[in-house]
Amino acid sequence: MGTVNLTLNLSASKAKVASLMLMDSIQGYKVPSKQTIQKEIDEIVSYLKKSDGITNVQKKIDFDNFIVSISFAFKDVANINTVNQNVLKKLKIKGLSNASYAYESKTQTFQRSYQYTKAAVLEYNKLKPEVKNVFKDASYTSIYRFEQLITSSNNPLAKISKSKKAIMINTGILGLINGKTDISNRITLSK
Repeated sequence: MGTVNLTLNLSASKAKVASLMLMDSIQGYKVPSKQTIQKEIDEIVSYLKKSDGITNVQKKIDFDNFIVSISFAFKDVANINTVNQNVLKKLKIKGLSNASYAYESKTQTFQRSYQYTKAAVLEYNKLKPEVKNVFKDASYTSIYRFEQLITSSNNPLAKISKSKKAIMINTGILGLINGKTDISNRITLSK
């Protein structure tokens, strides 16, 4: 049993995003309206609420700072794998790498397996140069928090918190797109 909090934070570029939101399209890409974004988020929330093993689904949308969060509780780590793949399909997001999660209670081991797929770079290469620039400074951050202490992690990019109850990986998006960064991690917890 645990919780997931997914956040898309564009606040560092909020002035630019706000000006883009006033346009119908930019560089051949349709700019979604606030209503369209709200509808898409509501559809995801509705899907999550109907998903096996998923409870306490919450959403927060802040159009002033352009931060969107969806959180939910899960019964089993396997519930996350199913939801992850189905939400990506629902949003028609192509080229994202496959990630799966597992937890072994006997060994107190949490594992995130990450499999790079060339589809990510193929989709990226289809973008116009101006659009590719958006990814230059973009980053990906994952944080896992546990009730038990973290005793080890096998990913050199991972940083364990001072409390030893949280672990973070922060890396550039381009490394993920190009397959140069691996975010797989095997985390062992104290018994």
